[in-house]
Amino acid sequence: MDPAIARLIRELAPQVLGAVARRHGDFDAAEDAVQEALLAAATQWPAQGIPQNPRGWLYHVALRRITDHLRSEMARRRREDAVASQVWAEWAFVPPPETDVGVNGDDTLTLLFMCCHPALTPASAIALTLRAVGGLTTAEIASAFLVPEATMAQRISRAKASIKQSKVPFSMPAAAERAGRLTSVLHVLYLVFNEGYASSSGTRLQRADLSSEAIRLARTLRALLPDDAEVAGLLALMLLTDARRAARAGPSGELIPLDEQDRARWDSALIAEGAALVEHAFSRGSAGAYTLQAAIAALHDEAPRADDTDWPQILALYGVLERISDNPVVSLNRAIAAAMVHGPAVGLEQLRVLDADPRLRGHYRLDAVRGHLHERLGDHERAVAHYRAAAERTASLPERDYLTLKAARLAAAPPTESPR
Repeated sequence: MDPAIARLIRELAPQVLGAVARRHGDFDAAEDAVQEALLAAATQWPAQGIPQNPRGWLYHVALRRITDHLRSEMARRRREDAVASQVWAEWAFVPPPETDVGVNGDDTLTLLFMCCHPALTPASAIALTLRAVGGLTTAEIASAFLVPEATMAQRISRAKASIKQSKVPFSMPAAAERAGRLTSVLHVLYLVFNEGYASSSGTRLQRADLSSEAIRLARTLRALLPDDAEVAGLLALMLLTDARRAARAGPSGELIPLDEQDRARWDSALIAEGAALVEHAFSRGSAGAYTLQAAIAALHDEAPRADDTDWPQILALYGVLERISDNPVVSLNRAIAAAMVHGPAVGLEQLRVLDADPRLRGHYRLDAVRGHLHERLGDHERAVAHYRAAAERTASLPERDYLTLKAARLAAAPPTESPR
């Protein structure tokens, strides 16, 4: 398919889903109908051309699909004429494809808040939104949550059922209710960005469509809530991280780690914008998790060379972040920072605590970090073993290739002394 058509379909999908779900009131049925409309677009547009009103076209086809399904269901169940008349009075009219149906770009942000439904737990709301707005597969969402794919599939299914059973309107919440859903919305955008910047599975190292969409939505959210420090902090984190994108992959798409990247290729404009947002967020008072992560990203980005990185300050920030969050990945990153400040042996000692955390136990990141720290100690044998174990566990082919190559090169190299 033409990449331009693929991008357009991906951009329009959450907008149309938001509009169809609001009209129909059944998220599950709306999602199925929109998926059928997207499939029709992917089949017809490359051959027939993009319609004059592509949003209206998708909306029209999705509503037609729902109408067809409803007609079939009503015929199967042989409902009474009175019930049928009541339903058809509401659903008989389907606007033509060229009609302006009021679907616009803001519907994507509306869909974000709609999916963070009061009938759902935060974890279920995040998973559902990643599916509906971010376009992630169940496997990708499971990887982001560090749970099995089957568990995530059940969670998404239960989320849809809970929304349907709650009878709470599937619509944009009022301002007061939006505030209650904001935590889940921010977490959703964070996970969508992470999946785009570092794909958890597949052949691609990065998915710019996902990370760019997360940044776009974060900018829209900041325009809606300009005084919220964590909204500013999350946008800053995205910009400061995305600024390194061009230097993160080699000519063949291979992974280039942070300390080996050509910093001249980093986007200075994004770094400046992100750093300004960090300052703004801190000026609003106490810093939250996203603001602290953005401050860490800024310290990396503002270092002219890897050797100039202010690791003591990064370690201090991770210490604060660890106290306010329950995230084993934060503890993993703090162990890395501790190793950079106090030596790899200290970092390895801190990793032992994470072996007891079921959310991270057996995860490839734990082995990858252990391999790196043993390599810095000069213990090549253990480093190679951990790199190979990490390579076997990751579902990302670029990461697997990187870890396998690290193990092969290290196995052939003479041992070195510990740097500290």
